[in-house]
Amino acid sequence: MSVQHVTDPLIALARQAREQAYAPYSRFLVGAALLTRDGRHFLGCNVENAAYGLCNCAERTALFAAIAAGYKPGDFIRIAVIGDTEGPISPCGACRQVMAELCDETMPVLLANLHGVVQETTVDALLPGSFRLPVVA
Repeated sequence: MSVQHVTDPLIALARQAREQAYAPYSRFLVGAALLTRDGRHFLGCNVENAAYGLCNCAERTALFAAIAAGYKPGDFIRIAVIGDTEGPISPCGACRQVMAELCDETMPVLLANLHGVVQETTVDALLPGSFRLPVVA
């Protein structure tokens, strides 16, 4: 996992998605951009709710939008996530588990902050030994 200052088009899309976030309680805006194998982008932002358990993170919003559009697990090649953090943003455990189920374990994950600091990692590095159930056909 390397930390660097990078300008990447996927991070730029995640930054745009961040502007759509609905976070009236925490004021912590997060954006994500997902790239599919056929070159399509899906954007996601965090959406809060007064019942915090009903909130949805940017990463899951982007992945779920792609699934709703007909994409399948393994159809994704990169995801970028950005937030106003001191270092690169770090996905929550729920997002890590969803990425582990829907994305290839070697898929690159770009974690960024608003100051241009980017950490590139993989799905597997974010959640080693992830939990998966067998897929029932």
